[in-house]
Amino acid sequence: MPTQAKAAVIEEITERFQKSSAAVLTEYRGLTVAQLTELRRSLGAGSSYAVVKNTLTKRAADSVGHSDLAPLLNGPTAIAFIEGDPVEAAKAIRDFARANPLLVIKGGVVEGRTVDAAEVTRLADVESREVLLAKLAGAMKGNLTKAAGLFQAPLSQVARLAAALQEKKPAEGAAASDDAAPADSAADTTPDTTDAAADSAASTD
Repeated sequence: MPTQAKAAVIEEITERFQKSSAAVLTEYRGLTVAQLTELRRSLGAGSSYAVVKNTLTKRAADSVGHSDLAPLLNGPTAIAFIEGDPVEAAKAIRDFARANPLLVIKGGVVEGRTVDAAEVTRLADVESREVLLAKLAGAMKGNLTKAAGLFQAPLSQVARLAAALQEKKPAEGAAASDDAAPADSAADTTPDTTDAAADSAASTD
């Protein structure tokens, strides 16, 4: 490959390293073109899967501070450059490797840090951002419901007490009327008795 062409390839790989949130190095020996196409599609938008030359990739990796990738750059190498969610892309690569054992995950770079194959697999086991947000929303909703219950409980108790007091007032009024009635009756009968005694005394006189 002419020097100018090599320089262009190195520059392209360098740019991909710089733009990507993650890069997963794999060995694709034995995979068909159809299988590689399937893998590319599974990575989704914002990601690419490219077969690279190890020597040129080493130079590109060195230029972006990833010289520690050198031990991984042996044998047939293809790199998944991920510009979207690295977790989702790692899941896609892991699942493809399970279905197609010829794909070997070597390691890679995630958020600027070099990782081995085991760490890529652990990344794939992490729940996606959407799932975590859904769980967080559910937890927040549950806590808000509990908080609303705590605030509403005393208010409902006050409402019940107020209703009880309202019911008690008419009852007390009715009881007071009943108590007053005998007193009035006694007041009405007392003058009659006195008048009768006076009439009797007058007769005697």
